[in-house]
Amino acid sequence: MGLCLPAVADSEPNKRPATEADKTVESTVMAEQEWGIAAMTRIATIPYDDPNGTDTVGSFVPMLFFENDYVFFRGTEFGAHVYKSEEKPLELNAIARMRFVDIPASLQNGYEGDTGDIGAQLTYHINETWTADFEFMSDSRFNWHSNATIGGVFESGDWELKPTATLRYKSEDFNSVYYGFSNYEGGYHVDAGIDATVGIEARYHVISNLYLLGSTAVTRLDENAYESEAVQDRYQGEFYLGFGFFNDRDKAPKSELSNKRYIRVAHGWATPSNIGEIIKFNTRTDEYNNQLSSVFYGHPLTDELFGFPLDIYLTPGLVHHWSSDVQSSSTEYVAAIKAYYTVNWPVKWRFGVAEGLSYIDSITYIEGSELEGKGYEKPSKLLNYLDFSFDVNIGDLFNKNDLNNMWLGYSIHHRSAIFEKSSQYGRIKGGSNYNTIYLQFDF
Repeated sequence: MGLCLPAVADSEPNKRPATEADKTVESTVMAEQEWGIAAMTRIATIPYDDPNGTDTVGSFVPMLFFENDYVFFRGTEFGAHVYKSEEKPLELNAIARMRFVDIPASLQNGYEGDTGDIGAQLTYHINETWTADFEFMSDSRFNWHSNATIGGVFESGDWELKPTATLRYKSEDFNSVYYGFSNYEGGYHVDAGIDATVGIEARYHVISNLYLLGSTAVTRLDENAYESEAVQDRYQGEFYLGFGFFNDRDKAPKSELSNKRYIRVAHGWATPSNIGEIIKFNTRTDEYNNQLSSVFYGHPLTDELFGFPLDIYLTPGLVHHWSSDVQSSSTEYVAAIKAYYTVNWPVKWRFGVAEGLSYIDSITYIEGSELEGKGYEKPSKLLNYLDFSFDVNIGDLFNKNDLNNMWLGYSIHHRSAIFEKSSQYGRIKGGSNYNTIYLQFDF
């Protein structure tokens, strides 16, 4: 039996043990991720008593989708998996979710109705089709509510359907603020109550990465909320319709992607110019020289879209706005999906564009000053985020292979509210632009 080991070793004379270099290369290879980006229009009925008789309110809602073992983005919510196991049906998540307050569009900036709730979610996977969620959520003023939801997933051909049913217990403070407007003069006190919502989401695969999306839901208010003097209708409906780009369901996910992770370090200068002026090289200088510095991480999602070579990333970022004579320092948090198209002539250079969300803890001067003259009552800390970039490969530029993982570039760092079309961004028109330069390192 002692001769067996040499015989096995001799059967593959050309096979060598994996070196540390091999292990390093393998560790940088990423598989295709579960991702998506969508543009949706939301229409909702207004349950409140409006003297002008406004029946509905609309909003444009960009959405990001991504999920792995640690974090997730699901359209209007995102979070982190605190506990998740393939062996057990229980899952514990920390989550944040947009919540719409459907008052007339003309009042949304002053009331600042739409909000983001944070909380904890316990998910129980009943079987492969059905799940049950139990949530405790609170807004920034600790007006809390809790949800119990059962939902399913059904697939047939190119269709995917997700029916849900939810019971929501609303605390006395929550009902008073959102159905009695008690935090405003002339508001009403409303006792706690339980409302019910049923809905369904639909996704239709058109071709390749293109999908059509839609959903509808109806909510029956509890007795206390319905009897509030601010409320007129007991039932409220909402409807979403749009399109998005997701993984091609007709193809197996790639086990290896050609694009690598990256770190991007940037510094930028504010400008009162809009994007159109910047693109035309007609950039004005901010008289107070307000500046930012940022760090972004790029997580590869896929390296093609509709069969074309596009490197697509999830790119969260942390931005520091420096203090100046007209503003204190502030921190901006960004999450976006970015696409790069590479041209290999005469050296490698790329165009990039990103779409996502930006939240800042204190409104900057360049943003606040733009809104002052437009008659808005309040700015919005949450805005849509765009990034337009152009960069060149440093290794190609200097003919140094050791520098092929480095890129030198320029980008426009842009926050905006989408021309008053989005209630979640404060129903305003405006934002800010920064011209930035950056170094990007692939690894």
